[in-house]
Amino acid sequence: MAGVFLKLAEKILKDADLPLSAPDIWALVEKSGLDKQLPTKGKTPWNSLAAQMYVEVRDNPETIFGATDTRPKCFFLKSNEKAAKAAPLSVASKVTKKPEPKYLEKQLHPFLAYFGFFYQKAYLKTIQHSKSDKKEFGEWVHPDMVGCYFPFGDWTNEVVEVSTLLGASAFKLYSYELKRQLSLSNLREAFFQAVSNSSWANEAYLVAAEIDSDADFKSELERLSSAFGVGIIKLNIHDPDSSDIMLPARLKDAIDWETANKLASMNPDFRDFLKRIRTDIASREVRREMYDKVLDSEDLLKSIIG
Repeated sequence: MAGVFLKLAEKILKDADLPLSAPDIWALVEKSGLDKQLPTKGKTPWNSLAAQMYVEVRDNPETIFGATDTRPKCFFLKSNEKAAKAAPLSVASKVTKKPEPKYLEKQLHPFLAYFGFFYQKAYLKTIQHSKSDKKEFGEWVHPDMVGCYFPFGDWTNEVVEVSTLLGASAFKLYSYELKRQLSLSNLREAFFQAVSNSSWANEAYLVAAEIDSDADFKSELERLSSAFGVGIIKLNIHDPDSSDIMLPARLKDAIDWETANKLASMNPDFRDFLKRIRTDIASREVRREMYDKVLDSEDLLKSIIG
């Protein structure tokens, strides 16, 4: 098994332009579906991967892997000069703790529902993590919100039906991970959380109301977004119509239905979301009230202030 874990790490790090921690590597293993190559994974495969990477770097002078001196320790391929020279995001000297925003993360959900509806033509639904079956709970499985774009009104019924039959459906599923703020202190964890819980969707976004303007941070954010296809949305809680997609998500033509099924089996909110989509597609009419309520901009501002 040890050799298999190291082979998986090698495949992930081959295309990574920065050092990655063991949980980061495992998140990308799952997203790419490479974990299916393991005959058995155990309950904490990321810990197994970490242990084997540590031992490999420590005890094997011929190893192809290198490691940083930071905590957490991050790994790279010695042959990848770009990754070997890149500083990991966890360098303590670069991290400045930001004061916590006074509002709660859940107060951002209506702002994202507003943005999704008016600017992505999508209907969004909040996924309550607390409803999940704890026996099957996996790390970083749930997105905070999900959404669907329906082509009704933009495409004729004939085009919608034919495109679906040909495997190029006009419907689009979104996954969103929300944070109150993003800075160097939480970027790595927040970003790979978004990567891990969004592998099933056509487009994935990391969303925040406060995003650091530090040049080094923005450079790392752009690099991560480009490397892994996760888009960045900045919510404006003072002017909802000024919310913006800072970095676009990479469109995936195919849905990862196996991962979607895993999430649906664990969480009733996600099951209900899929049932609602099925019903709306069949009726060719979207029941707006069955998704998260879309407030007007004045009510949104009252919700964050009050």
